[in-house]
Amino acid sequence: MPWDYSNAFNILFYSPAPATNSVTKMIVKNVTTMNGFLLMGFSDNHELQILQALLFLVTYLLGSAGNFIIITITTLDPQLQSPMYYFLKHLSILDFSSLSVTVPQYIESSLAGSGYISYGQCMLQIFFFTGFAWGELAILTVMSYDRYVAVCLPLHYEVIMSPRKCRWVVTVVWLSTGIPGTLYIATIFSIRFCGAKIIHHFFCDIPQLFKLSCSTDYLVTMGVAAFLAAMAFVCFIGIAISYGHIFSTVLRMPSAESRSKVFSTCLPHLFVVSLFLSTGSFAYLNPTSDSPTALEFLFSVFYTVLPPTLNPVIYSLRNETIKSVVRKLLFSTKFAG
Repeated sequence: MPWDYSNAFNILFYSPAPATNSVTKMIVKNVTTMNGFLLMGFSDNHELQILQALLFLVTYLLGSAGNFIIITITTLDPQLQSPMYYFLKHLSILDFSSLSVTVPQYIESSLAGSGYISYGQCMLQIFFFTGFAWGELAILTVMSYDRYVAVCLPLHYEVIMSPRKCRWVVTVVWLSTGIPGTLYIATIFSIRFCGAKIIHHFFCDIPQLFKLSCSTDYLVTMGVAAFLAAMAFVCFIGIAISYGHIFSTVLRMPSAESRSKVFSTCLPHLFVVSLFLSTGSFAYLNPTSDSPTALEFLFSVFYTVLPPTLNPVIYSLRNETIKSVVRKLLFSTKFAG
């Protein structure tokens, strides 16, 4: 009999709570009166929680190792000191930080079998996750502009993308990461939560928190979300315009070698942008339900865990310079001077 893969996914990642699970019942009962929330994650079965925690641990270690390698080689190797790699280094720092905000806490709570997260921990997750997500979108926008200048305005590249200007832009990006979290935290403090404070996610996700409000006092927070969505749309338009000019210029290049060189640096960035925006848009534009489906949980992993984990791999696949430096890092005892 052929194996039902969809059923297997539901068994692994979306196992319903057993009716006789007295531990979970006790936690749910207590969390209604405690100053915190219950993260349901993907399953209420402790054995499956342990398996999921191990999968998340492997993913976290791989993502952390990949981003650490990118950060190391773009800092130490003299071949990777151009603005493109300078921005890539900060993208990897943001990716590593974003992974560290959500995944370790979920691994710990899954292994402990509790799922409880305090109100303060939840607010910190919201502050840092939204901040790092915004920072990643901002740095991806800057990287698209960098590629636009390199391809369309090569004679002015060193002037436009001077080291001083690059440092200034990155500083602005990092300072701006505090804006989304501050706005959300300031408005969430006005929300009154009632009933069972159960979050159907593996971290404190804002759409899930909205559903726990017992009145319409979250409308201000919705306004903040709309404002940030508008800013994200502006970034998307900027990226689209940059790549529109890039592809228009590339198609006019007579040399196939020149076109291949441009694509080797632009396609990884475009893929990362597409993955990040598409999965994030689905997660936040899709209405939250009281009983999330396995597909919704899968997309929540896609936009929170998958992009930071795959970014180092994606940027290394078509970039010969990065691949050669990584090989040098892995198979030699020192970097070339």
